[in-house]
Amino acid sequence: MNGEAGVRAARSRALAVLRLRGRALALALLPAAVAVVLLAGVPTGHLTGTGWDLARWTLTPLAALVLLTAAGVALVVARARPAMSPTVAIAEEAAPDLYRMVRDLADRLAVPVPSAIALTPDCDSWLEDRTHPAHGSPPPAAEHGGAADAGRHPHRRAAAAPVLVIGSPFLWWMRVGELRAVLAPVVAGTGPSAHPDIAAARRFVRGLDAAVAVTSEHRRGPVFRTVFAGVGWVARALLRGCRVHAAEMERGVAAAAAERAQAVDYGLRIVAQEQVGLAYAGWDRLLTRVALPAWRMGRWPSRLNAGVVAALTELSRRDRLAEGFASRLGERPACDLLEEPGTVDEATSLLAARLFHGGPAGRGPDWSPVHWGDYPEEVVDRKWRTDAARLHRVLDTLGTRPGSGAQSPGPDGPTLSRVLDHLTDPRPDAHADPGPDAHADPGPDAHSDPGPRAQRPPHASPPAGGGGGTGEEREADPAPPPTPAPAPAPAFVAGADPDDDEDLVGTTPRSAALAARISAEVAREGAAASARAASAASGPAAPVPAVAGTPTAQAFQTLPADPASLWDDRALPLLPLQPPRTGRELLADHITAMVCCAAMDTMGATPGLDWLDGPALLVGGVRVTDLPAQVMTLIEDGDPTALRLWLARQGIRPEKPVRLV
Repeated sequence: MNGEAGVRAARSRALAVLRLRGRALALALLPAAVAVVLLAGVPTGHLTGTGWDLARWTLTPLAALVLLTAAGVALVVARARPAMSPTVAIAEEAAPDLYRMVRDLADRLAVPVPSAIALTPDCDSWLEDRTHPAHGSPPPAAEHGGAADAGRHPHRRAAAAPVLVIGSPFLWWMRVGELRAVLAPVVAGTGPSAHPDIAAARRFVRGLDAAVAVTSEHRRGPVFRTVFAGVGWVARALLRGCRVHAAEMERGVAAAAAERAQAVDYGLRIVAQEQVGLAYAGWDRLLTRVALPAWRMGRWPSRLNAGVVAALTELSRRDRLAEGFASRLGERPACDLLEEPGTVDEATSLLAARLFHGGPAGRGPDWSPVHWGDYPEEVVDRKWRTDAARLHRVLDTLGTRPGSGAQSPGPDGPTLSRVLDHLTDPRPDAHADPGPDAHADPGPDAHSDPGPRAQRPPHASPPAGGGGGTGEEREADPAPPPTPAPAPAPAFVAGADPDDDEDLVGTTPRSAALAARISAEVAREGAAASARAASAASGPAAPVPAVAGTPTAQAFQTLPADPASLWDDRALPLLPLQPPRTGRELLADHITAMVCCAAMDTMGATPGLDWLDGPALLVGGVRVTDLPAQVMTLIEDGDPTALRLWLARQGIRPEKPVRLV
């Protein structure tokens, strides 16, 4: 489909949508028109008689009811606020080079210039119409830098061009030429968007969609619920009727824009599209493996977009693509088009935390930024010690006694031995007793093949990987013989039945019971944190990310407390990264955290940051990679042998107390 054909197809579908709107209006006016004819027959002496009188008295109230209903539906559709993507607005003063590049693209494509530019913490770019009255007064041309509105009357809202929304990872990872090539087909879409028929059809469809959302909200009182239920039924019926035409219209617009953009940087666009896929892969890993652990700790990385560059550079190195990427990294990065990239990065990083995790809209004592250099100490170390403390609190509730060889008396000795002894399966045939000699350092060649279970990939992704190296060699003190294991913990936990949890099938009863207890504790803490966040959000003002009109302005400005005036955030997170962690994953995370704490406190290991895998344990400066398999063997079999051997090889003393938060 060429460009002209795409425009014609889009306009044809837009007219079909408008015809549907016209039929709905005609249907609403038809009873009133008939009633007017019947009423006009009285003074003229026509349409007289009992039958005509009965028709008049019957149809006139019906026409009035239909008119009131139609007026109500039209009012809701007109006043409903269409969904607006949460973005960070970029003024021209904050990115003059970026605006200049977009304006040049629009000139070459012979299309209207976007009215403004905004960034979104996602790997996508699009045009968004923000001309609805509920979105506020349109900014003057001098403020948003768009030439599309220059010289036009400020109140002619319908003439405003859409806003160009750019994925923030593109600005940091792509080069200037690549970003220009990627944005060319997007900017070209302002041409079809300016067509009056297409614009009118889009406004109608967006109004119906917003009306459906409004009528779906919970209402108090049976009268309001009944009225809005009727309005919602009409809006849904109209939306179903024009759904196919609206979808085909958007396909025609996209085809026309792509065809128009063929003449601009076509060869470079092929290379740029490869970078789009790579940026998406690195951005996803950075959010799920690196940012998410920090968000759960009440910290948000303030330079997420800079982190994606490090993550993608590491990915290219691991995939042996470093030579090919080294040449392009020497070109000018697209973030140089911003006057203050760090300020913009901080604003989009906070918005990303809000969208993907549901964090507060601004800084606070329990929601503070963290720089990458401080991430290992302030996030990784704190996360491990918090998880280890939670693990021991749960063991306290189970009445677990200190581990074998523990030097701190009492049931709350924070030792790794306490955890190992509790999870050891007490059945005599469950596993062979390795004896005291098994805990000595077996040498570098011993136990090179721990068996198929030890080599099986773990079910969870613990925060620390296991060990690509051990650093300096040291002798491990032989551990004392294991003491008799305590009585089995009850498998039943109030509010959770491990036997019915499919995720815990294949684990020991002790592991299942401990996982259920930890899951309940994490859920309780999460509910308390959500309640605190909701209480903070109801305050008098909420700072939201925005980049103001001067390069030196703050990245956060105070806006009215009602967040719905910007976008609907009543169901945060809008884009959750992953479902809640399972009991098996939580148990593996907590045991791994305890092992890492023991490694840091007994043999000098350090917390680290892997750009693709998140928190990592460093032994002698080398990332540990083989720990998860040992942890899963303990959880599934209740056999600590493999993990104790691993600890002995690393020089970790499980009987030594560790520091908790």
